[in-house]
Amino acid sequence: MKRLVFAFAGVAALSLTACNSSNQDQVNNAEMNQPSSDELNQAASDAANDAANAEAAALGAQQQQLENQNADVSPSDAQEQNVSGM
Repeated sequence: MKRLVFAFAGVAALSLTACNSSNQDQVNNAEMNQPSSDELNQAASDAANDAANAEAAALGAQQQQLENQNADVSPSDAQEQNVSGM
């Protein structure tokens, strides 16, 4: 009986030590899946350009809206001449 317990304990100890070793293939695969610095720089540049283009479009729309509002408020030529004749 004692021999059987020692045998099971030995097998368990060997099994646990095998699980503790580092798996170099997993480490290499994780490193391969990381983007390069050039890819990261390009992605950041694309994001900055997209943000700048969106802001420019929003400012252009805001400018057009303000010009339309200004046209509605501006007096007509006839009104301006009437004021200058007073």
